[in-house]
Amino acid sequence: MSSSSPRGRYNRRQFLASTAVASAASAVFAAPAVMWAAPSRTLNIGCIGIGGKGASDTSSMADAGHRIVAVCDIDEQRLAAAKAKYNAAAYSDWRKLLEHDGLDAVTVSTPDHTHAPATMEALRRGLHTYTQKPLTHDVFESRQLAKAAEQHKAITQMGIQHHSSTRLKSAVELIQSGVIGKVREAHAWTDRPGTFWEQGLKTPGNTAPVPEHVHWDLWLGTAPERPYSAGLHPFHWRGWWDFGTGALGDMGCHLLDPVVSALKLGPPRTVSAEGPEPLPGSGPKWCVVTYRFPGTAYADDNVKVVWYEAGRMPPADIFLAPKDWPGSKNGVLFVGAKGNLFVGFPEDVQLFPQGDFADTKIPRPAADNHYSQWTDAILAGQQPSCPFEYSAPLTESVLLGNVAFRSGQTIVWNSKELRCEQNDADFANSLIRRTYRKGWEVEGL
Repeated sequence: MSSSSPRGRYNRRQFLASTAVASAASAVFAAPAVMWAAPSRTLNIGCIGIGGKGASDTSSMADAGHRIVAVCDIDEQRLAAAKAKYNAAAYSDWRKLLEHDGLDAVTVSTPDHTHAPATMEALRRGLHTYTQKPLTHDVFESRQLAKAAEQHKAITQMGIQHHSSTRLKSAVELIQSGVIGKVREAHAWTDRPGTFWEQGLKTPGNTAPVPEHVHWDLWLGTAPERPYSAGLHPFHWRGWWDFGTGALGDMGCHLLDPVVSALKLGPPRTVSAEGPEPLPGSGPKWCVVTYRFPGTAYADDNVKVVWYEAGRMPPADIFLAPKDWPGSKNGVLFVGAKGNLFVGFPEDVQLFPQGDFADTKIPRPAADNHYSQWTDAILAGQQPSCPFEYSAPLTESVLLGNVAFRSGQTIVWNSKELRCEQNDADFANSLIRRTYRKGWEVEGL
C-alpha cells in the first residue's frame, strides 16, 4: 500500500500545530472551561465505517463542529445516505479514502479485523486517528500502533466513551484516594455473548449470494477469503475469530478500563481461562479469564483480575452488598482491604458494606465528551485521555484472555519480547500475530 503523504496535508497539519501553539499562549490570559472549535479551527475528518457504531461516531464528530469531508463503507446503501447527509466524498475502499486531499483526521469504526490496517495506514499518512474499541484484533497490532502513533506524533483516541464519564472518573478517584484500601482483587462481568450475538457455533449459517449493494471482498479485507453469509455481515462477525474478538474484545476494553486505569496496571504476568471446548472458528458460549498482575501503589502484588461473560458473575458473598441490591448485568467490583467499590455499565458508583461508608462523599468530576475531547486535543496539540499510549497496552491485556482461552493454556507473558513463555507455547504464540490475506499486507503489521 502507498505511504504517500500529500504536500497539502502536511501544510495543513503544520497550520494546526501553529494554531495549537497560539492557543496555548493565549490560554495564559484566558482559559475557557471547554474549548470548542471555532470556524477557523474546524477539522476535516474522514470516517471509515459508517454503519452501527460508525454512524454515531460520524455524527458525533459533526456535532463537535467539524467537517465530515469523506466517508467510507462497503455497503453502497449506507454510503449513499451518508454522502448525502454530510455532503462528503464517498469511497467503498478505505485505502482510497486515505488518499483524499486535505484530511486532518480519521475515525475507524469497522469490524475489529480492519481496525489496525486502516489505523496504521492513517498514521503513516500523518493523520490523527480515533479508532473504536478494541483498538486491534491481535496483540501484535496493538504494540505496533502504539509505536506508530508515537513515531508520527499523532493525536489518538480509542473509542471507549465510558472512560470519560463522571461515574468512571469517580471510581478511579476513589480507588486512588485509598477509600477502600489497597485492592486485593477485581472482577468484571458482562451479559454478552448471547444477548446481542451468539458464539460457540460451528458455522455462521448458510452461505448466500453477495447482496448487490455490498462489496464483500473489501469487507473481508485482511481476513481469509470465504463465502458471504448473513451470519457474518452486517453484525454477527463479532463472534468469529477471523473478524471479531468475542465478548472479551467487545466489552473487555470497557469493563477492564477502570481496573487498569485506577490500579495503574502494567502487563499481566499470567493469564488463564476456563470454558467450553474451544472451537476453531467461533468464540466461546462463555468463558472466565483470570489475570495476575504485578502490584502497584494501589494494588497488592500478584493482584487477581477476573473476567466473566454470558451472565456469569463473581461469587455473591464477595460483594458485601445488601440482600435487596439489584446487581448489574455489566459491572466491575474492586475488593479492597477496607471494603469494596462497585461501578456498573450504566450504574453509578457504590461502596460496600454501605454502613461502613455512610459518611463517605462520592466525588462527581465533570464528564467529558469523548469525541470533542479528541478533536479539542488535536487543536491544542496534546493527547486526550485514551491515546494509544494507554489504550494499546489495555487492548493487549484484554486480548491475551482470548489467547489463553483458545490455547487452553495458562499464558506466561513476556511483554518486552511480546511472547508467551509457558511450555509448548507455539500455538499460543501463533495467536499473537495473524497473517494478512495476500494483497492486503500493511507495512508495520
